[in-house]
Amino acid sequence: MQSIAAGLMLERDRNNMTQQIYDRVPVLSRSDMMQIHDTSMDILGRVGVAFNNEEALEIFRANGFKVDGKTVFMAENDIQQALATVPSHFILAARNPQKSVSVDANSLVTAPGYGAPYVITPAGERRKGTLQDYENFCKLIHTSKYIDVTGYLLVQPSDRPSKLAYLDMMLSSILLCDKPLMCSTASKQAVEDSLAMAAIVFGDKQKIQEQPVAIGLINSRSPLQFGQEMAGSLIALAHGGQPCVITSVIMAGLSGPVNLAGALALQNAEILAGLTLSQLVRGGTPVVYGSASAPVDMKTGALAIGAPELSIIIAATSQMARFYELPSRCGGGLTDAHLPDAQATLESAFSLLAAVRSGANFILHACGILSSYMSMSYAKFMLDEEALAMIKRMMVPLEVSDDTLNLSAIEAVGIGGQFLTQPKTIELCWSEFFVPEVMKRKNYPKWQEGGSKRIDEIAADVVQRRLFEYRKPDFDSSVASRLSEFVAQRKQEVM
Repeated sequence: MQSIAAGLMLERDRNNMTQQIYDRVPVLSRSDMMQIHDTSMDILGRVGVAFNNEEALEIFRANGFKVDGKTVFMAENDIQQALATVPSHFILAARNPQKSVSVDANSLVTAPGYGAPYVITPAGERRKGTLQDYENFCKLIHTSKYIDVTGYLLVQPSDRPSKLAYLDMMLSSILLCDKPLMCSTASKQAVEDSLAMAAIVFGDKQKIQEQPVAIGLINSRSPLQFGQEMAGSLIALAHGGQPCVITSVIMAGLSGPVNLAGALALQNAEILAGLTLSQLVRGGTPVVYGSASAPVDMKTGALAIGAPELSIIIAATSQMARFYELPSRCGGGLTDAHLPDAQATLESAFSLLAAVRSGANFILHACGILSSYMSMSYAKFMLDEEALAMIKRMMVPLEVSDDTLNLSAIEAVGIGGQFLTQPKTIELCWSEFFVPEVMKRKNYPKWQEGGSKRIDEIAADVVQRRLFEYRKPDFDSSVASRLSEFVAQRKQEVM
């Protein structure tokens, strides 16, 4: 009896140890989440949210909402009715069916950097992005084992007119990569054109309404606003039956409260307001609960996406999404560093790991971002991809069985022997452990013989090899011609 009791005591201690490890990073309690929700309801009911878009205001008026000027007031019942129609999961179809992804409470879908106007070259120089850069990143995404969605606005192409650039970017995304799409949300017209192009690829508008094929990013304008273009884009996405990643972008201490709890309540109010509009337009529109919020560095006034508070916001956002039974979007691979250096690697790994461990379902900015969203880096893309690969390896459950315990090998080797020549080692030597592509494990003399290269230099070499080996995915030439004709026609109409 004493032995059994001792065994139970040991098991209890082990469980407690595990629990302590998981609890070292604080998370929201159920009571905390309810309090954030209640505060958000007070914000929506007493302060309201401004929609700087007449069509959006008319939709709210037509559905009985109190509208004062551009400010819309929402009651908790309005929010609950909207939440009741949002699906908890959806499939985002790719033109290559094998690469379609499920977005749900258990998924981990990754997308690259988004929105940067600059590119950091392998030499460490910053320059404006071009369409060629955009296409290069499309190629890297197509060849990536770890990025799931093509992305949009991978880099802003300065060599194309701003009002036409989205057409070139959408065309490149479709032709150069066969993974699921993110569409342009630069304006309502840009969304409509993006969906028209998607309809050419997937059949017709009816088909893509029945099966989402293009996910769009909708950002609020904190505090408590949706701009003319964003609101219009949200409406167009919902009309088209496409998923909306409704994202609050609060700068805590500047455009939101300095207290993280207050920032989370404000963020929650903005997301729920956008979600409500999407369901009024088309009930059942898929919505991803998103956050790009971060603190402000009080020394500089700059957004601090490398701060530890970002990881706290990521974890809390994931929890609030689960509170509403919605998939979540957070950032990953985020840094304030201007070069792919030690700071960039450290900060990016923290945010990426926080997103994965907190259960984020759609990770935007997973690869490539530098300079607080202002730059995309080829070398950083590869480093982030490697970090993502390592984290995904960590997610694989440890299998404990008679086979994996391998007692027979331990008995055969005995005391003081070696396992290198054991059959199981030979069988699994290239599959059991993670094999890096960028990070090297050579000893010092071998590293010197290879040129004593820094990791960012090795990453740049990998980029060049990937681009050289890239092969364009198969695509129906007649469909490609129709897409090109559509783009050419729209350019003439816009100009």
